[in-house]
Amino acid sequence: MARHDVIIVGGGINALVAAAMLSGAGRRVLLLERADRVGGCMRTEQITAPGFRHDVMAATFVLFLTGPAHEALGADLGRHGLEFCHSAQPTAVLRPDGSSLVLTTDRAANIAAFNALSAGDGEAHAADVGSVEADADFLFALLGGDLWSRQTATLIGKQGWKKGPRDLAAFMGRALMPARAWLESSFASPTVQALFAPWVLHTGLTPEAAYGGQMGKVIAFALEAAGAPVVKGGAGAAAEAFRALIEERGGEIRTGTDVAQITVKGGAATGVVTADGERIEAGEVICSVAPGQLYERLLGDAAPESARDELRRFRHGRGNFQLHYALDGPVRWNTPGLDDVALIHLTDGIDAVSKCSNEAERGMLPEVPTICVGQPHRLDATRCPDGKAVLWLQMPDAPRVIKGDAAGEIETGPQWTEAIREAYADRIEAILASHIKDFRKTVIGRRAYSPADLQALNVNLVGGDPYGGNCALDQFFLWRPFADTVNHRTAIGNLHHIGASTHPGPGLGGGSGYLLARRLGA
Repeated sequence: MARHDVIIVGGGINALVAAAMLSGAGRRVLLLERADRVGGCMRTEQITAPGFRHDVMAATFVLFLTGPAHEALGADLGRHGLEFCHSAQPTAVLRPDGSSLVLTTDRAANIAAFNALSAGDGEAHAADVGSVEADADFLFALLGGDLWSRQTATLIGKQGWKKGPRDLAAFMGRALMPARAWLESSFASPTVQALFAPWVLHTGLTPEAAYGGQMGKVIAFALEAAGAPVVKGGAGAAAEAFRALIEERGGEIRTGTDVAQITVKGGAATGVVTADGERIEAGEVICSVAPGQLYERLLGDAAPESARDELRRFRHGRGNFQLHYALDGPVRWNTPGLDDVALIHLTDGIDAVSKCSNEAERGMLPEVPTICVGQPHRLDATRCPDGKAVLWLQMPDAPRVIKGDAAGEIETGPQWTEAIREAYADRIEAILASHIKDFRKTVIGRRAYSPADLQALNVNLVGGDPYGGNCALDQFFLWRPFADTVNHRTAIGNLHHIGASTHPGPGLGGGSGYLLARRLGA
């Protein structure tokens, strides 16, 4: 019977970070991935036409590039081919009337552009990102560090001493402000509000959700400071760099290996059993999976009753819809100044974003989707043949179970079908085409992925939820994934839980893998 120091179940970014760090510390690591490749949501394929490389799911690596996992592993990953491509224009908003606003990596330029729309909005932006900058050590420790730790308690104590208890309480109160309240109280220009409003969706929240305002400020700071980088060659190239590093350090990776069961003896995990019956022992078992996969499928009858109770209350978030294009020529925007923007949101503003997310939460196909358009070929010329273009579209708001169409145009049933998917893609395409000259004439290929399609690609994307569960306050920070969660421990000894469903939450940061690896001695 094979035995390892650590078995890691799952191959997403958190699993890869943990495997790289632990193998680098001399631990005998075995990573088991049920898919045909590692990477989880880091997946690059030619899905539309030969020579056009699309990031099927995740695409932007600002969280990884600015986080501690990259600081620990970046140089070694670079030796194995990990290279980032940048634009000085990370994001923009494009409104239905053709008006737009671009955020650059130049704060002075942003201040001037915002003030040109409404006097004082530039200074408000400077104050917001400046406050994040001033409190960066404290904020990023709360957002990305071990919450149940002496270091965090000490940090909060120092912050309380620095600010005083009343100012610290006021700071915490302001941090819980929804994005709508932040934007409407800070900026007079509807276009400046519209620039930042959609970004709260990428944190799994809505404009009315608690702490969305603080997350919006952090995102504004991160985009201005580090842009919206993509990986040269596609997100899948990042996964391959991790694979090479882990194997160089002596770790073992098996793809196409489905783990069917975690073995438990005496209240502690002792290893796993694969779907083909192989038993593998380990001193530690780490699972980078959704809670349902861990406590229902992998543990089964061995799952503690308390965890089963919590799982019944656990909520997944809205689904995601992806749409990809290969184009026979450049993207010719009707509105000038958008050619080199990494990510463009098509929306009319806060109310439009709110309406769309509310419809999706109620199970409706949104009447006017909030559309995020990525132009990876403008940052990375390897994505398509010379003179051609690739577009990556993400709709953060899609119902997991369909109750109807908010526009009353698409015939629906409860489940996503090919017909519903393509009809909804047509709705999205009509909005996109209204902003691009002769768009449909340039389309070589189109590929859409519904929430059901995304779950079929990755079982942890439950109902197409890419955030590992609803990110509302009661399922975040200290309470992610469950109310009694302490860091990444489970009630079973030697069994650890990481991934988007655990603190510090979703995104390509690798934070939970990093935190657990450090705790295990890496």
